Amino acid sequence: MTLHAVTACRPGGPVLPSDGTGCTLQPLPHRSFRLGRHGWLGSWQATTVERTLPHVLRHVLDGEAFTNLARLTGESDAPFTGMLFTDSDVYKTLEAVAWAAHDLPAGDERLEQAERLVDLLQRAQDPDGYLNSRVQGDPGVPRWSDPQWGHELYTAGHLFQAAVAAARCDVLPRLVDVATRNADLVLDALGDEENPHVDGHPEVETALVELYRATGHRAYLDFARRQLDRRGHRWLGESHFGSGYFQDDVPLREATRATGHAVRQLYLLAGAVDVAVETGDAELLAYAVRIWDDLAASKTYLSGVHGSRHRDESIGDPYELPPDRAYAETCAAIAAFQLAWRLLLATGEARYADAMETTLHNAIAVSTSTDGTAFFYSNPLHLRSGHDGTHEDAPSQRLPWFTCACCPPNLARLLTSIHDYCLTTSAAGVQVHHPSAGSAVLDLHGGHAVRLDVTTEYPLDGAVAIRVETATDAPWELALRVPGWCTNWSLTVDGERVDATAPDGYARLRRSWRGGHEVLLHLDAPARTVSPHPRVDAVRGCVALARGPLLFALEEADLPEGVVLEDVRLVGLADDGSGTRPGVRIRAVVETSSQPGELYTSTPGTGRTSAPFDVDLVPYHRWGNRRPGAMRVWIPTAS
Repeated sequence: MTLHAVTACRPGGPVLPSDGTGCTLQPLPHRSFRLGRHGWLGSWQATTVERTLPHVLRHVLDGEAFTNLARLTGESDAPFTGMLFTDSDVYKTLEAVAWAAHDLPAGDERLEQAERLVDLLQRAQDPDGYLNSRVQGDPGVPRWSDPQWGHELYTAGHLFQAAVAAARCDVLPRLVDVATRNADLVLDALGDEENPHVDGHPEVETALVELYRATGHRAYLDFARRQLDRRGHRWLGESHFGSGYFQDDVPLREATRATGHAVRQLYLLAGAVDVAVETGDAELLAYAVRIWDDLAASKTYLSGVHGSRHRDESIGDPYELPPDRAYAETCAAIAAFQLAWRLLLATGEARYADAMETTLHNAIAVSTSTDGTAFFYSNPLHLRSGHDGTHEDAPSQRLPWFTCACCPPNLARLLTSIHDYCLTTSAAGVQVHHPSAGSAVLDLHGGHAVRLDVTTEYPLDGAVAIRVETATDAPWELALRVPGWCTNWSLTVDGERVDATAPDGYARLRRSWRGGHEVLLHLDAPARTVSPHPRVDAVRGCVALARGPLLFALEEADLPEGVVLEDVRLVGLADDGSGTRPGVRIRAVVETSSQPGELYTSTPGTGRTSAPFDVDLVPYHRWGNRRPGAMRVWIPTAS
């Protein structure tokens, strides 16, 4: 078995297309953009590093993820417990530590704990490179024998991604050895052109592409491509959820609709974009765009997440988007964000950055408590009064951990690298996709050194100030995304109004930036109502409230005593939020039935309506941080 070194690995973040690919945009090296600690996104990342990451490490080290591996080394006599893929919790946590390593002092406990986990992996790994705590030590479970549910390649994929992060951040060097030995075994065992093995849970595809990008070993990329091409021929067989659950019912290049388990579908699409970019496969990229379009047209929640069914964690039918039964898994939101980033890099189209913004500030942000140590697995847009929240599948408040603990470590690995998703470069210049307070130092094509200092309270405020400093006379373009929700905006350079337009979603300023210059983008962000498509039956007659990219929610904690959330009807906005106040206030009434004991009536409209009153909404991502209680994003309008 040949190991493939990553000693010359380019510094970079989670996605790093190879030089010479057809990507329109290129991500910055990891940590080129450093978030300001007091900015909205920077403070979230700081909470992740200081609170979420230690929390996740503690649960991994003290729980079944550790003991399942420790039983292989004789350090535990406990039987295998938990989900078949608990190893992936270890790998995602190690990836998060790698991305955060630049912010951790030498000898930090989090680094020491990560080294302890790597040491365990190294000792648990079989001599030929195989590593899977469910299969090892159990002679009744042969390797690769359960492609539907075994998750062997899925867990291996997260190992590969953790190793790539370690290599790109120059930490945890032994993890790279563990991962490449495992990857080479996978190729030896399953890499034959005639071997149709496909894993029931996509993920290894995108991981293998990044491992190829880190090592230059083409076989990793080729195996990822074969995984995609083998899918859709029903090789995985039927299950009680059907072949579509695994995205194995139609060959990818023929597929026209998003289907099945939401996280699986989105990870599969991400892998397809990665392979398409590296191989120049326009047909494969067109498949990913086509399925994205299907999701965006009728299968995406207003918060930017997918998955409307609890039964199989799946994408539903067109317009099947019930707010109270939304599964909207946190991992699906993260997968959607990662997919949109890949499509943005490949195409440069602003719609993908818009989607990232919606998902990040709503579907992802809502998953975590303000202190960073409690989480939602599913993220409904309506929690009913009297909800039975005793089951972790749909609790009434965030929980510290889950039986299936995929979401907390997934959040940790995303947020420790979130700065890598804000800016890009291209032959034209620099693109600011997600304005966040912080500073960037980067080299443009031609060796031009540029410094950008961003000052903003976005998304709580629409003012974005950018100071540009460079010593070169050569002109280049600074492109600032104007979000799709914004209909009124202005731009100045050094105090002078610029008559810029944004026909493709970006205001583009091309000039010489020699010296220091101040750019101010102002995005007018009044409160606004959002109406659903008429076919979304579950919220017909309702509207949602938003300001900038943020959704707002009506929370039981803000209602007058004795008022039931479901009886509240919207009259209109009491405050459009266009001033300095960043929230949303509505005018509402309470409508109650005149026949409260009857579930159905033949005389509708005979109820009682209260006098109007004003009530403040909370940002959707902040609901549930005070006490358990009912909440809704879609509010019925007054009759």
